[in-house]
Amino acid sequence: MASSHSSSPVPQGSSSDVFFKKEVDPTKHVRPVQSLPDVCPKEPTGDSNSLCVAPSLVTDQHRWTIYHSKVNLPAALNDPRLAKRESDFFTKTWGLDFVDTEVIPSSYLPQISKEHFTAYQQEISQKEKIHERCKNICPPKDTFDRALLHTHDKSRTDLEQVPKIFMKPDFALDDSLTFNSVLPWSHFNTAGGKGNRDAASSKLLQEKLSHYLDIVEVNIAHQISLRSEAFFHAMTSQHELQDYLKKTSQAVKMLRDKIAQIDKVMCEGSLHILRLALTRNNCVKVYNKLKLMATVHQTQPTVQVLLSTSEFVGALDLIATTQEVLQQELQGIHSFRHLGSQLCELEKLIDKMMIAEFSTYSHSDLNRPLEDDCQILEEERLVSLIFGLLKQRKLNFLEIYSEEMIITAKNIIKQCVINKVSQIEEIDTDAVMKLADQMRMLNFPQWFDLLKDIFSKFTVFLQRVKATLNIIHSVVLSVLDKNQRTRELEEISQQKNATKDNSLDTEVAYLIHEGIFISDAFSESELTPIAIDTTSQRNASPNSEPCSSDSVSEPECATDSSSSKEQTSSSVIAGGVDIMVNEDMKLTDLELGKLANNIQELLHSASDICHDRAVKFLLSRAKDGFLEKLNSMEFITLSRLMEAFILDTEQICGRKSMSLLGALQSQANKFVNRFHEERKTKLSLLLDNERWKQADVPAEFQDLVDSISDGKIALPEKKSGVTEERKPAEVLIVEGQQYAVVGTVLLLIRIILEYCQCVDNIPSVTTDMLTRLSDLLKYFNSRSCQLVLGAGALQVVGLKTITTKNLALSSRCLQLIVHYIPVIRAHFEARLQPKQYSMLRHFDHITKDYHDHIAEISAKLVAIMDSLFDKLLSKYEVKAPVPSACFRNICKQMAKMHEAIFDLLPEEQTQMLFLRINASYKLHLKKQLSHLNVINDGGPQNGLVTADVAFYTGNLQALKGLKDLDLNMAEIWEQKR
Repeated sequence: MASSHSSSPVPQGSSSDVFFKKEVDPTKHVRPVQSLPDVCPKEPTGDSNSLCVAPSLVTDQHRWTIYHSKVNLPAALNDPRLAKRESDFFTKTWGLDFVDTEVIPSSYLPQISKEHFTAYQQEISQKEKIHERCKNICPPKDTFDRALLHTHDKSRTDLEQVPKIFMKPDFALDDSLTFNSVLPWSHFNTAGGKGNRDAASSKLLQEKLSHYLDIVEVNIAHQISLRSEAFFHAMTSQHELQDYLKKTSQAVKMLRDKIAQIDKVMCEGSLHILRLALTRNNCVKVYNKLKLMATVHQTQPTVQVLLSTSEFVGALDLIATTQEVLQQELQGIHSFRHLGSQLCELEKLIDKMMIAEFSTYSHSDLNRPLEDDCQILEEERLVSLIFGLLKQRKLNFLEIYSEEMIITAKNIIKQCVINKVSQIEEIDTDAVMKLADQMRMLNFPQWFDLLKDIFSKFTVFLQRVKATLNIIHSVVLSVLDKNQRTRELEEISQQKNATKDNSLDTEVAYLIHEGIFISDAFSESELTPIAIDTTSQRNASPNSEPCSSDSVSEPECATDSSSSKEQTSSSVIAGGVDIMVNEDMKLTDLELGKLANNIQELLHSASDICHDRAVKFLLSRAKDGFLEKLNSMEFITLSRLMEAFILDTEQICGRKSMSLLGALQSQANKFVNRFHEERKTKLSLLLDNERWKQADVPAEFQDLVDSISDGKIALPEKKSGVTEERKPAEVLIVEGQQYAVVGTVLLLIRIILEYCQCVDNIPSVTTDMLTRLSDLLKYFNSRSCQLVLGAGALQVVGLKTITTKNLALSSRCLQLIVHYIPVIRAHFEARLQPKQYSMLRHFDHITKDYHDHIAEISAKLVAIMDSLFDKLLSKYEVKAPVPSACFRNICKQMAKMHEAIFDLLPEEQTQMLFLRINASYKLHLKKQLSHLNVINDGGPQNGLVTADVAFYTGNLQALKGLKDLDLNMAEIWEQKR
């Protein structure tokens, strides 16, 4: 078997072997020799350098060599599993089933002739000559191959005598079929008298197998004989290799002796010093570790002491620090194997204690006497609790505080009612057991004082809640601010670390001795700056590693590293308390922001709770219709109190609660309905009893309209003490004009001012009051029309007739109301929202209705005189005496009409009215003259008519205020055709 090791060339001495050249000069290049032919056909031939290089101790120490062989050569050659031994290198590993066949020429490949290799032969001719010279020195491998091919046919013929079963690769006698085929049992069966024949058969079988063995041995010997020179060369190489190994071993021994001397003289002392330094550092670490263990051992007693003083944050920080130390510096300490689980259970217990403590604090803070001036109860205790709850992510403490607020609000109302009822002697608490029934027995002043007390208590309650929630909100914002600043510091630290890492030398080498880094034995003074920088950046860099137990550090390195994440920064909250913001908060910025919003919502919820409880208190009192029975002043006082409370809570909590406002609006709507119904009923009674006669105007009503003229649309306040008695006036003077009115209109003006004043006192009912006032004015217009123009007063009041004075008085009253409608409109317009201005159209409709009504009254007056003219002038005859009786009656009726309306209507309206009456008169006179065929011809009849008309004109112009009236009597004559 040829060796295939590859190594550097080995110098050769003098030898008779033809495969090596003598070494002339060691410094000269040694020409590599040709490889030996294969010894074993199952192994490929080595390369050209495989026999002239020595084995490498480094590369070949784990590779199989000939020295590992423990099988003798005959045993290797007699392997029955090798069926055939082909000499072809390419096909000998293709298996037993491979059969050489002739390859059919391909039609796609060209026919190659010698001319295709002419250029190649010319190119390698020089190399071929060199190759021929080398063949004289070392015979080529082809010589051996031709010998093998020559004997191949004979060996094949001999081997064909051997059964194929012995040549199979999977030949094994432990297989029953194979065994029975090689050694049939029939040759060993001696029963039945066939012993001699079986014995002969067995002997024949034995000879046959021996013959097969001889054939195989002969072929093996033949193969060995073909490679005998290769074996001899291998033996020679083996001896030379042993000589070189011996020299190499001696050289290695000398080198090791020199290294040992160098180690003893130059390195042993220094290494001993380094070992001592490393031992000292390890002792320091062990000492620090023991100190740390002693400190950790005192964790549980210290936590118990902190919990006894309600120092929950300190206890949690200590537990967190201890847990970190156990996971880093003291990991694997057997004596502390149960401490971690004990601390976890203790942490859960602290969570429950903090929640219970916060619940107790909330109850104590919200239920302490409201007269106490202190806004915040034990502020430092509250801050400690909030930090502990935030650290443990127990964010449901706001729900606890909300539930406590609800209970406190109920108790405030209950306690106020009890205190008020106990002060009223008229209420028998033994007879009336329920507190709500006792409260309903209070009259309005007593109940109003109770409600005022409740609102004042609620105001103080909300101020305390706001102060407490401000502290909580400040704590949350402090933690959020610290998180943001920590994140900024981490980014800055990462940038610094990146810059520092780029500046470090990346080619630092570490010497190794007995598995220990020499850098670990450096002096502490050299590594202290690095250790300090690492400690300062441990929190800033998220990828930083904890302090290792194998690295050198200061005596307190373990303690510092265990608490490196527990760095705190001081901050001052709104209440002035100096707090320490812990960096080890588990809350994200999003969670903290959401919690801050929830705190603000909780303050709004506190306002809603107070308003809801106040609404329930109002509804419990309104069950018997108490609120609906209030008069205007009482309801206005109640409304102002509720609006003031709503405004106070809005200023405290920053948001307007709608529940109490909605209840106030509901009660205001009921009040408006009752208010309107009362005044409408009152107006209806006044109109039904009105006799439509001019009424005297009391001085207070004159003062009332004067204040309206001055821009003060409100009822005058009642003056206390003795006042001068002033006589009533005959007419009402409004901005210089005289108005003769009935008593109902005076009261209607007062009612209108009540509506306006109610709007000022209760702005929320402006729109409702506007519609109700419109309805009231429409009702007055329609009802007065029914009573006067419709003559309803004849049946209702019992008037004998509706006189012209009644009509004129009604018209003047309507004019007074029309005069004040723009004032009322402006008053409401100033109190409406711009989107509600469309409601002002009601006043435009009312004004139109009133003007139509006034026009109808004027038409009625004209119609009265028209009927009179028709009756008198239809009997008119043109004859003496002059003036005629007809014209005297007409002048008399005109004087009565003037007398009835002149003191009621203004002069301008009287003149306009008489012009219309005169027009009616001229129309009837013209009709009668046409009937009598009297024309303006200057005859006697014409003179009589002219005299009567002159009498009529003189009497009419003699009436007061009608002197300058243009009667134009020429229109009574028909125009000549």
